[in-house]
Amino acid sequence: MNPSAPFPKLKRGLVAILRGLHPNEAVAVADAIYRAGIEAIEVPLNSPDPFTSIASIVKALPHSALIGAGTVLTAEDVDALKRAEGRLLVSPNIDADVMRRAAHHGLVTMPGVFTPTEAFQAIRLGASALKFFPASVLGSSGIAAMRAVLPNDTLVGAVGGVSEKDFAGYKTAGVTVFGLGSSLFKPGMTVADVTMRAEAAVAVWDQVFGEQK
Repeated sequence: MNPSAPFPKLKRGLVAILRGLHPNEAVAVADAIYRAGIEAIEVPLNSPDPFTSIASIVKALPHSALIGAGTVLTAEDVDALKRAEGRLLVSPNIDADVMRRAAHHGLVTMPGVFTPTEAFQAIRLGASALKFFPASVLGSSGIAAMRAVLPNDTLVGAVGGVSEKDFAGYKTAGVTVFGLGSSLFKPGMTVADVTMRAEAAVAVWDQVFGEQK
């Protein structure tokens, strides 16, 4: 099976998860997050009219921004993401049909895994990165134990109950990508609220990891 597109080099391994985002606020919120220094943004598909939001964000931000969808569960969703010109596919699970369609479209994939069996299945299916989810249940020690048996070049992300307060602890487990959800954005927040939270996350990232040039 063909692999997904490689995970691109970002200044910071941060993915903003904008669950519940409305299309009429999508560009303003995404622009604020991007300006704060977070280059990857996902709109989960259980948000209102998500593909409209994704298409708008793609058009508004530079091509270097990695924009896409979360909670992608079907091959049909993958096709719709491609039509919206999104490049990032995030899912809570590992599904062979989804992964095959994503590879066909040349998308960057980050499927959700929780066990070594799921992690190795995702690697066999060509995942660009692994999303350990929910990370708050596994903890850094659980991820570290699984990371020890994975190929050295496996890109590992932590998503679910994660905020900037957890960066240092997860770094020791080999995590280099973090999905930030409710710690960054909740429906009803103002752009100023989101900006403040995004800037705080970026500041901690730079302190823990250093900005990647």
